[in-house]
Amino acid sequence: MTCHSCRIECRRFGKHRNGLQRYRCHQCRKTFTEPHERPLDGMYLAEEKAEFVLRLLVEGTSVRSTERITGVHRDTILRLLVLAGERCEKLMGRLIVNVPVKDVQADEIWGFIQKKEGHKRPEEAENETIGDAYGFVGIERHSKLVLNFALGRRNQATTDIFIEGLRGATAPNPFQITTDGFQPYISAIETTLSDRVDYAQLIKVYAAPREREQRYSPADVVEALPRPILGTPERKRICTSHVERQNLTMRMQIRRLTRLTNGFSKKWENLWAALCLHFAWYNFVRIHQTLRVTPAMEAGIADHVWELSELLR
Repeated sequence: MTCHSCRIECRRFGKHRNGLQRYRCHQCRKTFTEPHERPLDGMYLAEEKAEFVLRLLVEGTSVRSTERITGVHRDTILRLLVLAGERCEKLMGRLIVNVPVKDVQADEIWGFIQKKEGHKRPEEAENETIGDAYGFVGIERHSKLVLNFALGRRNQATTDIFIEGLRGATAPNPFQITTDGFQPYISAIETTLSDRVDYAQLIKVYAAPREREQRYSPADVVEALPRPILGTPERKRICTSHVERQNLTMRMQIRRLTRLTNGFSKKWENLWAALCLHFAWYNFVRIHQTLRVTPAMEAGIADHVWELSELLR
């Protein structure tokens, strides 16, 4: 190491708190750190430790549990989560574009931020960053690739954003799409995807609640009625089972969506980052049990099983 000012050789001067060698010029007394990359935008956390933290998060561990296991402060964990989420969002926006698909299924999953909608005070009624938050998810039936997702209210505006993103993720080839009976899907798909899709809804009829049924007990499905909406969808392909199974994966792998815990999100950006990290990990890193490869490999947009550290680059 040569001093930038004096142009003379520096001597070793201990270690930096991130483990890097430091040097000091014995003439001007300035200190320097050996050349190194900063993959985490200036965070002092070692890359190996950061990968371990993220691996715990994607496996459904809460922030506090991750803090106890790794010794990394919870504020650092949350900053790392947001950073990883931003990079995963850009990664999927760059790679999941014009993907050829055959069958697409879409659904919504309920969550909340800070408090449930019914617990909001009158002055918080118009604050959409607090209360119910729905994750819209679109998945390809055969490759299990998550094509697009959105986070927001369960309304027309969020549905339009979600379907517009789905158009950019899919190739301009005909395919069939199935959703549940949520009405805003109809206008969103007719406006955005009418030139390439056959669209149908699967309307589920539920039984009346049983006596002494618990609050979160699933209702019995009496009948599932396929309803063609646009084009000529094939009846045997009208299905939402795969995206509903994806909802279970989200409940199990994202602690913020696990019911009846105190691990729910307190900030909108943290929940969004957790979704971005989960779907990037699901698409590129996690080997799907039935496919024996990752969904990205099955869809032809990746040639190997990614390491979690690759999501941060």
